[in-house]
Amino acid sequence: MNDRILLCLCHLSGREKDFIDQAFAENWVVPLGPNVNGFEKDLEDFFIHNKDIRIADGEKTEFEKKRIVALSSGTAAIHLGLIALGVGPGDEVMVQSFTFSASANPVTYLGATPVFVDSEPSTWDMDPDLLDKAIADRIEKTGKKPKAIIPVYLYGMPAKIKEIFEVARKWDIPVLEDAAEAFGSFYDGRPCGTFGEYGVLSFNGNKMITTSGGGALICPDETAAKLVTSYATQSREPFPWYQHERVGFNYRLSNICAGIGRGQMTIAGDHIAHHRHVQQLYRELLADVKGIELHDNPSPESDSNFWLCAITFAPELKIKGDDGCGRPEAMRRYLDSRNIESRHLWKPMHLQPFFANCPAYVNGVSEDLFSRGLCLPAGPYVGEPEVRRVVDAIKECIV
Repeated sequence: MNDRILLCLCHLSGREKDFIDQAFAENWVVPLGPNVNGFEKDLEDFFIHNKDIRIADGEKTEFEKKRIVALSSGTAAIHLGLIALGVGPGDEVMVQSFTFSASANPVTYLGATPVFVDSEPSTWDMDPDLLDKAIADRIEKTGKKPKAIIPVYLYGMPAKIKEIFEVARKWDIPVLEDAAEAFGSFYDGRPCGTFGEYGVLSFNGNKMITTSGGGALICPDETAAKLVTSYATQSREPFPWYQHERVGFNYRLSNICAGIGRGQMTIAGDHIAHHRHVQQLYRELLADVKGIELHDNPSPESDSNFWLCAITFAPELKIKGDDGCGRPEAMRRYLDSRNIESRHLWKPMHLQPFFANCPAYVNGVSEDLFSRGLCLPAGPYVGEPEVRRVVDAIKECIV
């Protein structure tokens, strides 16, 4: 039996241990310290001070004010971003339906209601036209505007960012970008996560870089970053005793995990380049496979990191073993029998039992994609031999 091909396994640079050993040597085994500060600087160099970023002259001053706060998870970043935007009980937040539940769960933490918006077929991300109509309808039904908009960059694919922000400006609603899967993705020369009022990053074990769990929030300026940091450290006020004037959270990234992140940042560019190389291999090897379509950049503005490579099946395609389980599940089982890990596309949030009573504006796109799509291996340990094995197994599985 061939070795198992995993979906996206983390890859270490070797430098991670150096930063961790330093933390132990200096007794910085706490949720703060030199590694946290250094990791935040590394992130800011990548997302804000990178000379290759294309920013209009009129936007540079505001863009360069941005700061990044390292946190314990991407979910924590969404939660604190919503708090910073003033979301509270009784509010509504427009959330992309085609996503992982972490994009929506923090809305409920605050006593607010997620209002789900379906996707458009080219990016698989939030449909700007449907968003516009949904906001108008929510105002008509509730008498007030939604408090925020959360688009998600699915599998690293940038959304129709220009169009979404036109809608956001029209209604004067701030955007919290969920770029958890989009580390290294760009839209029109600018990093995903830097367009909105706040941007969310994730460093979970299978992401583009990892801190063994962790995340970060891209903030508009130093003042906002300090507020977020305060919330993330139990909202302790600067007194010689413990004083708390608002609820706080234990959301700061540990100095040990930040050391892993610093090591990862030394090879972040290599990871991004590798994922794009794997996507190119799939492009070439699936080009002659009828009935299989690879999800790819839909426009010159989009530059995905291809965190995961995803395929969809044409309506006429038949898969071995589809006994009513559905084609994605039949393909997943077949690949699993060949020791290859794959994964269903996200089940839309408006189909999830927990969110069944939330308002949803749907057009059928995410449900259709969920019914005929699959994620393929794309991590650092997936090279040409592995991609060939995956594609050969896909071909074997087609009737």
